[in-house]
Amino acid sequence: MLGHLGFSYVGLIYLLMLWIPNTVWSKNKPIDYNTTNENKLLVLFERAGQACCTCSILIFTDYNIAPFSAWSWWLIASFFLMVLYEISWIRYFTHEHTEENFYRSFYGIPVPGASLPVIAFFLLGIYGKVIWLIASSIMIGIGHIGIHIQHFKAIKHV
Repeated sequence: MLGHLGFSYVGLIYLLMLWIPNTVWSKNKPIDYNTTNENKLLVLFERAGQACCTCSILIFTDYNIAPFSAWSWWLIASFFLMVLYEISWIRYFTHEHTEENFYRSFYGIPVPGASLPVIAFFLLGIYGKVIWLIASSIMIGIGHIGIHIQHFKAIKHV
């Protein structure tokens, strides 16, 4: 449950799947995007979770592909959610860059830009049986999903 130290190429792939669209997004933010009213406690959870997830996903070999077993289904489910995450970004980039478009549900999944990668990382932690990634994904989930929900509620009241 503590993990085996070493480099995770699966972790690197997940981070690239996360960072590349976010880098593109930073140059294509929603027209009406505003972070001034974000809950500071949620931001703290988000930042701490980001740092912990980044470290724990890269430094444990337990996420790397192993011979197929019942545990492999956790990896498959996790990767499927990351593919949905990429598709949700394509939907955003090919439509109007507004907060409403950014936060709208995707196949019934609320705030997909936050919830899909958080759940994917959580499932990857289960697959690797690494408590650090499980705990880190819960931490970032509280902050990141919480902030996205806060923004979504704010645009619904405008």
